Amino acid sequence: MQDLPRARANQWRDFINLLLGIWVFVSPWVLGFSATQIAAWNANAVGLVIAVAAVAAFVQFHRWEEWVNIVLGAWLIASPWVLAVAAVQALVWNQVIAGAIVCGLAVWSAIAGFDSGHMGPDQTATEH
Repeated sequence: MQDLPRARANQWRDFINLLLGIWVFVSPWVLGFSATQIAAWNANAVGLVIAVAAVAAFVQFHRWEEWVNIVLGAWLIASPWVLAVAAVQALVWNQVIAGAIVCGLAVWSAIAGFDSGHMGPDQTATEH
């Protein structure tokens, strides 16, 4: 079992993802693209799932959380063009930067879990 201080030290990435999830959720109103309905709904849904995955990671780290965040981060990066809302520059920059950070943190967490020997193919980060 992973020792508690080491587990807590690694949770800063989850905390950043929680903040990013909240930010992505509220960004349509803060950045002024809430009138672009599809973009606002997308930001709300993706932000909520990122935040929920981060909270789940606080309770017990599982490999699926990192895969979810990798997929969601990649979607955030691509979504302005896929949803045809790339003309809204604030939205594009917001989604691309947030998506890149979410993806980067997820990859880092996944690598850290495997490198520490605390996460095998079907294990949580605290199992051996």
